Amino acid sequence: MIGYVTLGTNGLARATAFYDQLFAAMGGKRVWENERGVAWGTSMQAPSVGVITPFNGQPATVGNGTMVALAVGGREEVDRLYALAIELGASDEGKPGERFAGFYAAYFRDLDGNKLNFFHMG
Repeated sequence: MIGYVTLGTNGLARATAFYDQLFAAMGGKRVWENERGVAWGTSMQAPSVGVITPFNGQPATVGNGTMVALAVGGREEVDRLYALAIELGASDEGKPGERFAGFYAAYFRDLDGNKLNFFHMG
C-alpha cells in the first residue's frame, strides 16, 4: 500500500550522506533524485524512503507522532542496522529489544530529528 515516504531535511547533503550508507547496508539504492531530494529503494516499482527540502521553502520540522518503520529480515539485522545508524550520527530512541511477543525493534532519530525504527516480526 505504501508507495513512498519522504522525510523533511534542512541539510540535504548531510541527510543524503547518512541515508546513502544506511540504505546501502539494507540493500537499497538511489531510485530518484533531483535538486530538492533523494529517495532510496530497490526499484521504482517498490516502496521507497526519501529526504526532501520542503516545497514551500519553510524549514523542515519533525512530525510529532510521525515514524517510519523499516522491516528487516531478522533480529540480528535490527541490531546491526541500529548500530550503524547510531555510528552515522543518529540518536537513540529505544535500543534493540522485544517490545511484545514476536516484535523486535530498535528506534532512532536521524540527523534532522525524524523518528524511524528497524523491526522484525517473528
